[in-house]
Amino acid sequence: MTTPPRYSTIELHKENMKFAAGHYTIFSPTHREKLHGHNFQVFAAITAEVNENGMTFNYDVYKQRLRALCKELSEWFLIPGTSPYQHLEEEGDYLYVHFNQEKIPFLKKDVKILPIANITVEELARWFIIQLTENPEELNTHHVQSLLIKVYSGAGQSGSALWERGCSFP
Repeated sequence: MTTPPRYSTIELHKENMKFAAGHYTIFSPTHREKLHGHNFQVFAAITAEVNENGMTFNYDVYKQRLRALCKELSEWFLIPGTSPYQHLEEEGDYLYVHFNQEKIPFLKKDVKILPIANITVEELARWFIIQLTENPEELNTHHVQSLLIKVYSGAGQSGSALWERGCSFP
């Protein structure tokens, strides 16, 4: 008789898994927040099979990847690239965001356009999930069953996204 697999969840919430970024939230076709920023914090919960050595895997790989992804977002003004309520126009050194009859100018060197609909904790958590699950071979190697990401915009305020093996993730 074979023993069923055992699973454990590794939680990562390190001090250096954070990023500072500017943004605005789009609430509707006609309403958005003023430009502002946050010191965002990232939390990850990775559920994986426990191996014969009594551990899931060397999860330092995910600590490094999360730190690198945070560094990729840090010190940028984040712009949603797929919002149905705005469109982007590049002209010389500038990026213009057209929103509700406004033409908001940004220096291109100061912005990072993300392929998400809004710069919210929910969408940022989804962005992290997409980055961390883009390599199915890595997930298989580590026997990862699920991955939960939370992005905090302040103490006690977060949004999350969940990836589970066998489920489609948009």
